[in-house]
Amino acid sequence: MTQQRILVLGAGELGMSVLRNLARRAASSALSISVLLRPSTVHSADPGKQREIAELRVLGIAPIPGDLAADSAQTLATCFAQFDIVVSCTGFVGGKGVQLKIARAALDARVPRFFPWQFGVDYDVIGRGSAQDLFDEQLDVRDVLRAQSDTDWAIVSTGMFTSFLFEPSFGVVDVERGIVRALGGWDNAVTVTTAEDIGALTTEILLAEPRIKGVVHVAGETIAYGQLADALDAFTGRVFERVEWTVPHLKAELARDPHDSLKKYRVVFAEGKGVAWDKARTFNAQRTIDVEDVAHWMRRNLGDRRVRDPAVSA
Repeated sequence: MTQQRILVLGAGELGMSVLRNLARRAASSALSISVLLRPSTVHSADPGKQREIAELRVLGIAPIPGDLAADSAQTLATCFAQFDIVVSCTGFVGGKGVQLKIARAALDARVPRFFPWQFGVDYDVIGRGSAQDLFDEQLDVRDVLRAQSDTDWAIVSTGMFTSFLFEPSFGVVDVERGIVRALGGWDNAVTVTTAEDIGALTTEILLAEPRIKGVVHVAGETIAYGQLADALDAFTGRVFERVEWTVPHLKAELARDPHDSLKKYRVVFAEGKGVAWDKARTFNAQRTIDVEDVAHWMRRNLGDRRVRDPAVSA
């Protein structure tokens, strides 16, 4: 087998999941794996960063210094040109323009295959001009990729990360206070997938033969907010208070604070376009690959935070 040289951009929650899954397949699939990290991370004296670098080395993954936000497209292209596959796991932390710069660098480098950071909603369905202005750049990336034929590309649409659905700052689930809020209505649905499953499924998509191209949908579960509330009731043994956040309410909240990124996300998910799809039609369902649903995620992550009924605990 010809060795495939893979570069993963970033080693955050998703990046580490992708890297660990690729490392498990490295020997049997003839993979050489590297990861692009900021120089400050590679040379950090912070014990946590040192542990991350140590894990990467144990996995046989070579850290490469680079700064996606600060480096020019030409500098990135020179780096990318050494690899057969580039997988971007950076998120939106670099700010506006970074995703498009990465895509153009991959194309300028004539990378044979590119996985852009599009691990989330279906931007084609949402369209331009949504409440979350960062999404327009994701469509710019798709336009650039579709306008050429030298580089094969695959986009993995995952829906929301499952953990984000339970992120207190997002506001949908408040486990401690026993409140669940519906974005747009109780029948409105959202597709969620865990970072661990995204890493595993991205690896399967990357290694699949014949080669998979274009937009691929995966899902841990597609769940309506009413179903989420029922699942929380069943898990905790207490009836959660249910609060509906309508689209007009969320747009009014955003109008009062137009730079709040979380409020932008809430409006997009409340509008319900491109944020949920039929799990039966996903890559993992068609390949019968087991994934984690919301109930299993709660058992694994909320076991010590179950809501206590004051009348029972008194």
